[in-house]
Amino acid sequence: MRIKRLYTIARTFLHYGLDNVIPARWLPWSVRLARYTLFWMPNRHKDKDSGVRLRLALESLGPVWVKFGQMLSTRRDLLPPDIANELALLQDKVKPFPGPQAQQLIEDALGITDIHDEFDNFEVQPLASASIAQVHTATLKHGDDAGEDVIIKVIRPDIFKVISADLRLMETLAAVLAKHLPDGRRLKPREVVREYRKTLLNELDLAREAANAMQLRRNFEDSELLYIPKVYGDYTRVSVLVMERIDAIPVNDVETLNIMGVNMKMLAERGVEVFFTQVFRDSFFHADMHPGNIFVSRQHPESPQYIGIDFGIVGTLNREDKRYLAENFLAFFNRDYRKVAELHVDSGWVPAHINVEEFESAIRTVCEPIFNKPLADISFGHVLVNLFNTARQFEMEVQPQLVLLQKTLLYVEGLGRTLYPQLDLWQTAKPYLERWMKEQLGWRAVVRAMKENAPYWAEKLPEMPILLHDYLSSQKQQQDFQRQAFVQFEADQQRLQRGIWWGFISGALLISTTLLWIDEQPWWLVAGSGGATLISGAVSWYRSRRKTV
Repeated sequence: MRIKRLYTIARTFLHYGLDNVIPARWLPWSVRLARYTLFWMPNRHKDKDSGVRLRLALESLGPVWVKFGQMLSTRRDLLPPDIANELALLQDKVKPFPGPQAQQLIEDALGITDIHDEFDNFEVQPLASASIAQVHTATLKHGDDAGEDVIIKVIRPDIFKVISADLRLMETLAAVLAKHLPDGRRLKPREVVREYRKTLLNELDLAREAANAMQLRRNFEDSELLYIPKVYGDYTRVSVLVMERIDAIPVNDVETLNIMGVNMKMLAERGVEVFFTQVFRDSFFHADMHPGNIFVSRQHPESPQYIGIDFGIVGTLNREDKRYLAENFLAFFNRDYRKVAELHVDSGWVPAHINVEEFESAIRTVCEPIFNKPLADISFGHVLVNLFNTARQFEMEVQPQLVLLQKTLLYVEGLGRTLYPQLDLWQTAKPYLERWMKEQLGWRAVVRAMKENAPYWAEKLPEMPILLHDYLSSQKQQQDFQRQAFVQFEADQQRLQRGIWWGFISGALLISTTLLWIDEQPWWLVAGSGGATLISGAVSWYRSRRKTV
C-alpha cells in the first residue's frame, strides 16, 4: 500500500513537472539519471508556471496535501513569492461522504441508538464538506437550549489512517530533501513536516477545538468586535462537535456587505483591532483566520461585528514574546532599526554573538526602500516576512508561534484591504500598540500586578512571622557553621605551611648529604647529615598524614 501510494505521488510530481522546480545543479547525478529512465512519465503541463503546476499537483493528491500546501503558503520565509501566492489559492473542497454514514458516526460517538433521541430536524444532506470533517444541521431536543439550531461537525471515517500514511511518506520525502538539497538546512523540510503533523493531528481532535472556542468566547464575551458561537459541551466528543448555528454573511462577500450598508472602513479597522486584542491582551489568537472561517453579523451594519468559526488552530505568546514583539512593531513604525536589532538579540531570537551593527545594517537595507512608499501602501505582513528572512541570515530560528502570528497577520491584512482598500494598517495599529505598552510599563502595570498577586500575598501574610523567625534562625546557624569552617580552614593552612617547611628542610638535608658523600667527607659527617634528613622526612610525612586523616 505504501509503495503504491509513493508511486502515485512520484508519478503526479513528474506529470506536473515538479522536478523542474528544483535547480538541476542541486540534484545528484543518480536522481537526474533516474528521471531520464522514467520516460513514460513526461511533464504534461509545460505551458504552466511552476507555482500553478505545484498547486494542481497538490490538489490532485488529495486533502492532506492540499492542507500541506495551504500551510506552506504562509511560509513566505521559505518560498518564492510567486509560488507562495499560488499555494494560497488552494481550496479545501472535498466530495462529502454519505449522510447516513455520518449519522451513524455521530450516534456511535454520542452513545445513542437514534440521532432523533437528542436532535430534531437532523439534515442528512451535509451543509458543508472539507478534508477533515463535514457539517450537518439539526435542532437541540432537550434541556435549557431545546429548540436551538445547531451544526454537528463530524470527523471523516478512516481519515486518521489516511493522514498517518501520507504523513509518513511526507517525512520520508523531507528526509531525502534535507540530505540532498544544498539549501536543505535552511529550508528545514523535516521541521516543516513535523510542524504540519502537529497542526493536522490537533485538527482531528474536535474536543480540543471545542476548548479553544470556549476560551475565545470567554475572551470576547459581550464584545462588539467579535462573536464566537456557543459550544454545547455535553454533545462534544473527540470526533463530534456541536455548536450554535449562525446566520451571517461570509466576509469575502463584499457585494452583499455593501448592499446591506455595512460600514466597510470600520469593519476593516475592527479586524485589525480583533487581531491585536487577541495577541496582546489575551495571548491567545485564532490562527486560521482565512475568509472561509470569518463571517459578518447581519445585525447593526453601521457597527459591524465579526463572527468566527473553526478553531482547530490557535496560537499563544508568552509575556516576553509579546513585549518584544510590541517593541519591535513600534521600532519599525519609528524606523529605529538599531532598536529592532537589539530587541532581537535581547529576546534570544538571534544569538548573542551576532554583530548588532551588521544586523542593523541588514535590516535597514531591506526595510528602508519599503518605507519610501506611503504608509497606506505598505504591507505590514510582508515587512514582518522580510524581517524574518533577514534574521534567518543571522542564525535566527523562527519559532512556531511567530510563524502562526505571521500567517494570521497576512490573513488579517489581506482581508482588511479587500474590505477597505484604503486601510492604513500602520495608523490603525500604532495607537493600540502604544496604549498597550504604556499599560505594560507604566503605573497601571504596577497596580495590575498588585491586584493579580493580592490573593497570593493574602495567603502568605499570616505565615510571615513564622517564615521570618525560621529565616533568622537559619541565618544564625549558617553564621556559626561558617565561623567553625573558617577556624578549621586556618588550622589546616597552618599545618600545611609547617608540613611544607619540614619538607623543604628534608630536601635541603638530602642534597647536603649527597654532596658530602660525593666529596668523600668523613663518615661521621655524612652519617649525621643523613640521620637529620631521615628525621625531618619522618616529621614531614607524619604531619601530612595527620592532615589527610
